[in-house]
Amino acid sequence: MKNSLFKPNLGFKTPAIMGILNITPDSFSDGGKYFSKTGYSINHALKMIKMGADIIDIGAESTRPGSKPVKPQEEIKRLKPILIGLKRKKIRISVDTRNSLTMKFALDHGVKFINDVSALTNDDESVNIIKKSKCFIILMHMQGNPSNMQKNPNYKFAPRDIYNFLNKQIHNCKKNGITKSRIIIDPGIGFGKTSRHNIQILQNLKMFQKLRCNILIGLSRKRFISDLSKKEKPVDRIAGTIAANQYALDQGADIIRVHDVKEAFQAKQVWQKLQKK
Repeated sequence: MKNSLFKPNLGFKTPAIMGILNITPDSFSDGGKYFSKTGYSINHALKMIKMGADIIDIGAESTRPGSKPVKPQEEIKRLKPILIGLKRKKIRISVDTRNSLTMKFALDHGVKFINDVSALTNDDESVNIIKKSKCFIILMHMQGNPSNMQKNPNYKFAPRDIYNFLNKQIHNCKKNGITKSRIIIDPGIGFGKTSRHNIQILQNLKMFQKLRCNILIGLSRKRFISDLSKKEKPVDRIAGTIAANQYALDQGADIIRVHDVKEAFQAKQVWQKLQKK
């Protein structure tokens, strides 16, 4: 479904697939699988590109519910060998971080996307780091922080409240010299939301098109899928993830962030061909 509202050109065709590479010991879905395994992590990133990923999003700090913060120095230690190993591969890299020191390190190593779950609110220096670069910035909504975000999340109406927050952050970026053409928005499925909130967001996703930014949706293997399908383990939520992602694409999502690239790419191909008349 083509979006009739103008959105900035990202330099590649959308909808796009962002493949997830967690290099943490404690992420909710694949915790420890790629932690301290540089060669394995690099090979997995390259494999995801071959399977159809347009961007690889590398996370060195878990932001699962209840997780504790990781110091930027530890993030950088985890990221360094991966970024060095991928730098010559000419692939689009995103780093998932809310710390300005980590952002600067990543940008100095050729990263083109910064994915900030705090929407540049966690670290006062982050805005200046992004301003001085030419990278894309992903502004994600989160109520609270990872350690407390799932303790009774509350909204008047989740989609509208999140829309207002993102609109405010977009204006703050523009005021600080970050052009709107570099901003991608993410309503933050699962970050300080109940299953009901997550469903409301997806059902009202077209609302966010009015912000005229590219929209990223990250719902891969998340708990609300279990609540809808009764599949408890994250690895058993792949089919539900595909269904929810295709629904999000119908509602105007431009980037889907996924663990299972091969399946997401096949589903996207079929979906795109069915759109043609």
